[in-house]
This record gives sequence, C-alpha cells and structure tokens, in this order.
Amino acid sequence: MTVIYPSPIFGPVHSRRLGVSLGINLLPADGKVCTFDCIYCECGFNKDHRPSKALPTREEVREALETRLLDMRQNGPTPDVLTFAGNGEPTSHPHFPEIIEDTLALRDKYFPNAKVSVLTNSTFIHRPAVFNALNKIDNNILKLDTVDEGYIHEVDRPAGHYSVREIIGNMKSFKGNCIIQTMFLKGGHQGKDVDNTSDKYVLPWLEAVKEIAPRQVMIYTIDRETPDHDLQKATHEELDRIAALVREAGIAVSVSY
Repeated sequence: MTVIYPSPIFGPVHSRRLGVSLGINLLPADGKVCTFDCIYCECGFNKDHRPSKALPTREEVREALETRLLDMRQNGPTPDVLTFAGNGEPTSHPHFPEIIEDTLALRDKYFPNAKVSVLTNSTFIHRPAVFNALNKIDNNILKLDTVDEGYIHEVDRPAGHYSVREIIGNMKSFKGNCIIQTMFLKGGHQGKDVDNTSDKYVLPWLEAVKEIAPRQVMIYTIDRETPDHDLQKATHEELDRIAALVREAGIAVSVSY
C-alpha cells in the first residue's frame, strides 16, 4: 500500500476486494502491531518490524481522517470504502471501538454512500466492545485461513493463545453478519509444504464456514513479494474450484486472483 498521507491515514488505493479504498492505519507508519506474524505478510515478520512510536490517539485518527475526507470531497476521488487494515491488527488499538464511532460519523458527514470495512485476524472478537463495534460497520471481514491448528501455527503464526474452535464459536456469534476471508497459497516454508488448496484443508474449512453461515466469503491468494520466496500463488483453477464449493453451500463468494 502506497503511503500518500502520514499515519494514520493512507491512500486512496484500488483494492482487489474493496474497490477505491481509503486505508486507515491505527498503527505507527514505522512498524506493526499484530496478533499474527504470517509468513506471507508483505510487511515482513513482526520481530523485524516493531514500531518505535506510540500508537496514534483517537483524536489524531479522527483529525487526520476528517482532513483527508474533506480533501477528497473537494478534490476527489470518491472512496467506495474506508478500510481499517494497514500495518497490523486494527482491533488491537485500545480505542478501536471509539474510533469506529468517529469514523461512522465522519463517513455519514462526508461520503454517506461509502462503506466502512475492517480486516481483522479475529483474535479480539471475544471482547464485547470490539464485537459490538464490528457489528456496526458495513464489512467486518474476519480471517480464517484454515481450521487446522498446526497449519495456522506454521503459516499464520498467532501470538499467544489461539483456538480454532473458540474463534469459530465467536464468529458464529455474529449470526451471519460477517464476511469470512481466507488466504489460499502453495509452495513451502522452511522445507514444509504449506499448500492449503487440497481437500485435506478445504473440506474441513468449508464445514466451518457452513457452521458460521457468513453473508459472504472472500477467497484470495498472495499477489505481492513475500518474506519467504518459496511461497507460491494458488492458481485461478484452484480458487475457482473452492469458490464453487462455497456457492454450492448457498453462500455468496468472491475471488481475487
């Protein structure tokens, strides 16, 4: 993502999955804070990218966002979506719920037709304030790359406690008001196969998706250089096959190649 304005506001950029997106980063521009240390993340591994500055305050985020939205209303472009993603896990910010309240108010003031989206690793959705905030936005996009614990610890590398069953249970609490996002990839990492496109991974994942019953599933693959150069894209054919299985289950699905 190209930085045009200083943290905490980026963009706009064209997102594969979300259209013309104004990126909102709740973390310092010089590092990331994330509950995952994914081997495919374009930011690199967490241990090499710790921020040296404090997190932006709620007030700083609100001020920067309003400045950027006012500029966009006067000079363009019109954003399709305001996206919380950027350099780590947005829900880890201690004032994430309040920032969402501010963002919704500013969206309604400047671009009422724009959507508000959050891409999250789902590791804080058990917190009532985070859960409630995610239920207020247009697109709460929850990550679930697989239901295989070993694979998650090898590829997504969560920090601290992580239970697939607990995550799925918390996702079910949205009662369908959520979007599941899954990264499919191939290749290897440190001599281990990380291909999650086979039925060994896809079919149990599909059963979990049916259990969660989201309103949409987003599947995609890597599209940038990764820290581990042995990783490979999933093919169009593999992604299309997985998408067809989701559609057969009666769930809307989008594919980004």
